[in-house]
Amino acid sequence: MADRLDRPRGRGRFARRRRSPDRFGRISEGIARFIGTPRFLLYLTVFVLFWIGWNTLAPDHLRFDHWVNGFIALTLMLSLQASYAAPLILLAQNRQDDRDRVSAEQDRQRTERSLADTEYLAREVAALRLAVSETATRDFVRSELRALLEDLRIAEGAAGSDTDEPQGS
Repeated sequence: MADRLDRPRGRGRFARRRRSPDRFGRISEGIARFIGTPRFLLYLTVFVLFWIGWNTLAPDHLRFDHWVNGFIALTLMLSLQASYAAPLILLAQNRQDDRDRVSAEQDRQRTERSLADTEYLAREVAALRLAVSETATRDFVRSELRALLEDLRIAEGAAGSDTDEPQGS
Protein backbone atom coordinates (compact mmCIF):
# COMPACT_ATOMS: atom_id res chain seq x y z
CA MET A 1 0.00 0.00 0.00
CA ALA A 2 1.89 3.03 -1.29
CA ASP A 3 -0.57 5.72 -0.21
CA ARG A 4 -0.92 5.84 3.52
CA LEU A 5 -3.56 8.04 5.05
CA ASP A 6 -1.54 8.82 8.18
CA ARG A 7 1.21 10.62 6.22
CA PRO A 8 0.93 13.80 4.23
CA ARG A 9 1.14 13.40 0.54
CA GLY A 10 4.51 14.23 -0.96
CA ARG A 11 4.97 16.72 -3.67
CA GLY A 12 3.62 15.25 -6.81
CA ARG A 13 4.67 15.96 -10.31
CA PHE A 14 2.01 18.60 -10.76
CA ALA A 15 2.12 20.07 -7.27
CA ARG A 16 2.19 23.85 -7.24
CA ARG A 17 5.34 25.44 -5.97
CA ARG A 18 4.98 28.27 -3.54
CA ARG A 19 5.77 31.48 -5.31
CA SER A 20 6.44 34.81 -3.83
CA PRO A 21 3.33 36.98 -4.06
CA ASP A 22 5.58 39.81 -5.15
CA ARG A 23 7.26 37.90 -7.95
CA PHE A 24 5.14 39.35 -10.76
CA GLY A 25 5.76 42.86 -9.43
CA ARG A 26 9.53 42.35 -9.39
CA ILE A 27 9.51 40.91 -12.92
CA SER A 28 7.35 43.75 -14.23
CA GLU A 29 9.63 46.31 -12.58
CA GLY A 30 12.62 44.70 -14.24
CA ILE A 31 10.92 44.90 -17.62
CA ALA A 32 9.85 48.51 -17.01
CA ARG A 33 13.40 49.44 -16.03
CA PHE A 34 14.75 47.79 -19.18
CA ILE A 35 12.21 49.59 -21.37
CA GLY A 36 13.54 52.90 -20.06
CA THR A 37 17.16 52.26 -21.00
CA PRO A 38 19.14 53.42 -24.02
CA ARG A 39 19.97 49.75 -24.70
CA PHE A 40 16.27 48.99 -25.25
CA LEU A 41 15.92 51.96 -27.60
CA LEU A 42 18.95 50.76 -29.53
CA TYR A 43 17.56 47.21 -29.75
CA LEU A 44 14.14 48.50 -30.84
CA THR A 45 15.73 50.75 -33.48
CA VAL A 46 17.79 47.86 -34.85
CA PHE A 47 14.68 45.65 -34.86
CA VAL A 48 12.60 48.26 -36.75
CA LEU A 49 15.39 48.96 -39.23
CA PHE A 50 15.86 45.23 -39.84
CA TRP A 51 12.10 44.78 -40.27
CA ILE A 52 11.81 47.64 -42.75
CA GLY A 53 15.00 46.60 -44.56
CA TRP A 54 13.91 42.96 -44.85
CA ASN A 55 10.44 43.82 -46.06
CA THR A 56 11.80 46.38 -48.53
CA LEU A 57 14.92 44.71 -49.93
CA ALA A 58 14.17 40.98 -49.64
CA PRO A 59 12.69 39.05 -52.59
CA ASP A 60 8.91 39.28 -52.85
CA HIS A 61 8.28 35.68 -51.79
CA LEU A 62 10.25 36.23 -48.50
CA ARG A 63 8.53 39.49 -47.50
CA PHE A 64 5.80 39.23 -44.89
CA ASP A 65 4.92 42.91 -44.39
CA HIS A 66 4.86 44.95 -47.59
CA TRP A 67 5.78 48.61 -47.58
CA VAL A 68 2.92 49.29 -50.00
CA ASN A 69 0.48 48.60 -47.15
CA GLY A 70 2.43 50.84 -44.79
CA PHE A 71 4.06 48.05 -42.77
CA ILE A 72 0.82 47.12 -41.02
CA ALA A 73 2.39 44.20 -39.13
CA LEU A 74 5.19 46.41 -37.82
CA THR A 75 2.64 48.99 -36.68
CA LEU A 76 0.68 46.24 -34.96
CA MET A 77 3.84 44.91 -33.24
CA LEU A 78 4.84 48.36 -31.99
CA SER A 79 1.28 49.07 -30.79
CA LEU A 80 1.25 45.75 -28.94
CA GLN A 81 4.60 46.54 -27.33
CA ALA A 82 3.34 49.97 -26.26
CA SER A 83 0.09 48.55 -24.90
CA TYR A 84 2.09 46.22 -22.62
CA ALA A 85 4.76 48.76 -21.73
CA ALA A 86 2.38 51.39 -20.39
CA PRO A 87 0.75 49.22 -17.68
CA LEU A 88 4.13 47.76 -16.71
CA ILE A 89 5.54 51.25 -16.26
CA LEU A 90 2.48 52.29 -14.20
CA LEU A 91 2.84 49.18 -12.04
CA ALA A 92 6.51 49.95 -11.45
CA GLN A 93 5.64 53.55 -10.55
CA ASN A 94 2.97 52.37 -8.08
CA ARG A 95 5.43 50.00 -6.44
CA GLN A 96 8.00 52.80 -6.23
CA ASP A 97 5.38 55.07 -4.66
CA ASP A 98 4.67 52.37 -2.07
CA ARG A 99 8.39 52.04 -1.30
CA ASP A 100 8.70 55.83 -1.07
CA ARG A 101 5.72 55.96 1.30
CA VAL A 102 7.27 53.31 3.57
CA SER A 103 10.63 55.09 3.44
CA ALA A 104 9.00 58.43 4.32
CA GLU A 105 7.20 56.81 7.27
CA GLN A 106 10.47 55.32 8.51
CA ASP A 107 12.18 58.70 8.10
CA ARG A 108 9.38 60.34 10.09
CA GLN A 109 9.72 57.78 12.90
CA ARG A 110 13.50 58.18 12.92
CA THR A 111 13.10 61.97 13.09
CA GLU A 112 10.67 61.65 16.00
CA ARG A 113 13.13 59.42 17.88
CA SER A 114 15.96 61.87 17.18
CA LEU A 115 13.84 64.78 18.40
CA ALA A 116 12.91 62.90 21.58
CA ASP A 117 16.56 62.03 22.18
CA THR A 118 17.61 65.64 21.59
CA GLU A 119 14.96 66.92 24.01
CA TYR A 120 16.07 64.39 26.63
CA LEU A 121 19.70 65.41 26.22
CA ALA A 122 18.76 69.10 26.45
CA ARG A 123 16.94 68.42 29.74
CA GLU A 124 19.94 66.48 31.04
CA VAL A 125 22.34 69.28 30.10
CA ALA A 126 20.07 71.81 31.83
CA ALA A 127 19.99 69.61 34.96
CA LEU A 128 23.77 69.33 34.88
CA ARG A 129 24.12 73.11 34.58
CA LEU A 130 21.89 73.57 37.61
CA ALA A 131 23.85 70.95 39.54
CA VAL A 132 27.17 72.52 38.60
CA SER A 133 25.98 75.98 39.63
CA GLU A 134 25.01 74.57 43.05
CA THR A 135 28.29 72.67 43.42
CA ALA A 136 30.91 74.26 45.58
CA THR A 137 33.94 75.22 43.57
CA ARG A 138 37.52 75.05 44.88
CA ASP A 139 37.76 78.82 45.20
CA PHE A 140 34.48 78.97 47.11
CA VAL A 141 35.62 76.28 49.57
CA ARG A 142 38.99 78.04 50.09
CA SER A 143 37.31 81.35 50.76
CA GLU A 144 34.95 79.71 53.26
CA LEU A 145 37.86 77.97 55.00
CA ARG A 146 39.76 81.27 55.20
CA ALA A 147 36.72 82.94 56.67
CA LEU A 148 36.42 80.16 59.27
CA LEU A 149 40.13 80.40 60.10
CA GLU A 150 39.76 84.11 60.61
CA ASP A 151 36.75 83.49 62.82
CA LEU A 152 38.76 80.94 64.85
CA ARG A 153 41.71 83.31 65.22
CA ILE A 154 39.42 86.09 66.31
CA ALA A 155 37.68 83.71 68.72
CA GLU A 156 41.05 82.51 70.09
CA GLY A 157 42.27 86.05 70.39
CA ALA A 158 39.18 87.04 72.29
CA ALA A 159 39.44 83.98 74.53
CA GLY A 160 43.16 84.53 75.05
CA SER A 161 42.65 88.12 76.12
CA ASP A 162 40.18 86.93 78.75
CA THR A 163 42.77 84.49 80.13
CA ASP A 164 45.67 86.96 80.02
CA GLU A 165 44.09 89.16 82.72
CA PRO A 166 45.79 89.06 86.06
CA GLN A 167 44.25 86.56 88.36
CA GLY A 168 44.32 87.52 91.89
CA SER A 169 43.83 91.14 92.04
